[in-house]
Amino acid sequence: MENTSAVSANVQFSEESILEIIRKLRNDLIKDFLDERHLKNYFADQYKVRDLAAIKIEFIKKDLKELLISPVDLEHYARLINHIKETNSASLSEGNEDLFYKDLSRVFKKYNY
Repeated sequence: MENTSAVSANVQFSEESILEIIRKLRNDLIKDFLDERHLKNYFADQYKVRDLAAIKIEFIKKDLKELLISPVDLEHYARLINHIKETNSASLSEGNEDLFYKDLSRVFKKYNY
């Protein structure tokens, strides 16, 4: 049993697996925002927009779906990618959570008027 844990501790994350982890986390967050209730609540909390028009919601969802299928922005997530490589750990601290919300805020800011 000890040999198994020693082997797993020495496994390095490949660049591809790191990007897959980040993409999955990003996409899980995007899917949360495809739920209209969550989207409305977020806009109310973050942008003080109480009544998000139905047409805006549809455009936001369209842009989120496009982001869902897009590759991970390597420049945006560079710090997190390097952190995972250096620590060989995929556990994420709360500070990294902001990276994912900032990625989505690019979409949200387009419709915050």
